[in-house]
Amino acid sequence: MSVKINENYLLLKSNYIFAEINRRVEKFQKENPDAQVIKMGIGDVTRPLPKAVVDAFESAVLEMGQVESFMGYGPEQGYSFLREEIIEKDYKKLGVELSTDEIFISDAAKCDTANIQEIFGLENIIAVTDPVYPVYVDSNVMAGRSGPMQDNGQYKGIVYLPCTAENNFIPELPETPVDLIYLCLPNNPTGTALTREELTKWIDYAKENNSIILFDAAYEAYVTEEDIPRSIYEIEGAKEVAIEFRSFSKNAGFTGTRCAFTVVPKDITAVDSEGKTHDLNSLWNRRQTTKFNGVSYPVQVAAKAVYSPEGQKEIKESIEYYLKNAGIIRESMEKIGIKVYGGMNSPYIWVKTPENMDSWEFFDLLLNKANIVGTPGVGFGPSGEGYFRLTAFNTLENTIEAMNRISKLSI
Repeated sequence: MSVKINENYLLLKSNYIFAEINRRVEKFQKENPDAQVIKMGIGDVTRPLPKAVVDAFESAVLEMGQVESFMGYGPEQGYSFLREEIIEKDYKKLGVELSTDEIFISDAAKCDTANIQEIFGLENIIAVTDPVYPVYVDSNVMAGRSGPMQDNGQYKGIVYLPCTAENNFIPELPETPVDLIYLCLPNNPTGTALTREELTKWIDYAKENNSIILFDAAYEAYVTEEDIPRSIYEIEGAKEVAIEFRSFSKNAGFTGTRCAFTVVPKDITAVDSEGKTHDLNSLWNRRQTTKFNGVSYPVQVAAKAVYSPEGQKEIKESIEYYLKNAGIIRESMEKIGIKVYGGMNSPYIWVKTPENMDSWEFFDLLLNKANIVGTPGVGFGPSGEGYFRLTAFNTLENTIEAMNRISKLSI
């Protein structure tokens, strides 16, 4: 008798989009060693950690080298000094009241948005916007919460909510009841953000249908417009129906340092097969204490420094820097007649491919003719076909150079 695999993995029909991009780029660079490739695909930042963060990091590492201040295993939920700072600096200013045991420090929002599905039964129906961050879909496919991929590029058993130019990339409420709803706002990849009124409709829907919203707010720091909520908990009643994910990656440059957090309010509940109610805070706490040993002490000390006056000043400068890049990309693409979306409350620019090119065709054109890497929209779902994502996370110099190269193409 042989060991059996988890056959749900066989349902995944294509490589993870960013792995496939890396494969194509590596092949191109091997064949064209002198090409100066500008990468505007993966959402990885380029500006260094703020000095305030580095200083705190260094100090904490030195503490780990002394007997008197050495720290071993920390609390799986995160140190209270960081959780208290998050509540005070991120939420109280928004009028949101939370307790420290509703905050769970982790190493990545990507991990948490993938792992959160473990505390829910496989019979739950999930809904995702389309296009969508691939992790939401793939992690549920791996768990067995879907059927095979159909001819239209959608997995059977998953409800897709198309976001297209026709509806201004704003998802419409599901026509049939669903259990779990993934929302990423400001959105990755389209750059769309919902107003307070628009987001309130989702809270109302979740309450009426006993649904739970899994709200990825990884890009909240890029919100520039007054009527766009930075947290779903700004909406009345959200703590009863929503779990929020946040990250230090895109605001403070922690993509290589790894720190994030998830908010699981104690008011949010679900039921078992007998109809008995259970709070999700306790379930997530059990999952984390069983499968996670916590983020390292130096990283959490560094994350706390994000909230210092110096840290906030430097972070603001970085966000403005990336938003300036986004503006350059928007203006440059529009100038040559290409339709673009996003880039205002988001570091992502969603590009309509010219001349009815498909997404990978446009990817190959930019890579081979301009030595620029972006992300094919189809990698985010079937409604992403015919679109392309560019990020504002490169340097200002590279962003300007990339736009100059694209302007010279015959498209």
